[in-house]
Amino acid sequence: MIIVEPGDPKDPQATALLTQSHRLMESLFPPEDNAFLNIDELCAPDIHFFVARRGQVIRGTGAVAARENYGELKSMFVDPEARGQGIADAILRALEDHARSLKLPELKLETGNALHAAHRLYARHGFETCGPFGHYTQNATSIFMTKTLADITTISHKPE
Repeated sequence: MIIVEPGDPKDPQATALLTQSHRLMESLFPPEDNAFLNIDELCAPDIHFFVARRGQVIRGTGAVAARENYGELKSMFVDPEARGQGIADAILRALEDHARSLKLPELKLETGNALHAAHRLYARHGFETCGPFGHYTQNATSIFMTKTLADITTISHKPE
């Protein structure tokens, strides 16, 4: 069973996964195009960090950075040995639910153009490409995506 819950980026297992993710990003993209948050930045009050675990073993990470009018997905990473088991889907669903609980109307993300599995994951969950947002600028390797978080309790239905 996959358990997704709030976590601590400084937990040794989470730190090991985040370090692995950072190394991968550094191997794929130029430094100026890397937008990952370091461990200390992930501990900021506006960052809501989650882990996915099986038993006591952390297999994935993800976070929502609460911005003024949206949430930004950060630090989505799954242990390569645990990929294909639904962990990324579980993390993403939990992050969306958490963003809704924070009353964030939209989720946005920046990802690398070489991360094709990530593109498929986000598209499967309803994310669409968009332009740069927040502090980002267009570059050769970034893909930007967004998803509106519709609150079904505020959708009005017209009688037929």
